[in-house]
Amino acid sequence: MPIIALAIAALAVGFEALVQWKWGAMGIVAFVALTVGIKAKNIAIGGIGAVILVMLLAHSG
Repeated sequence: MPIIALAIAALAVGFEALVQWKWGAMGIVAFVALTVGIKAKNIAIGGIGAVILVMLLAHSG
């Protein structure tokens, strides 16, 4: 079980590093807002995070 938790944590850190490298600090803010919104079941915060991520994706494409 600890190996699975370690693997999931490594994937999360890797994904966070990818977001930071690709979209900068605003990408991290959006990712955190989306994650917090989902965990807290708060539609407003999750929606804000999702909108910022979509805007960053549209801008980079």
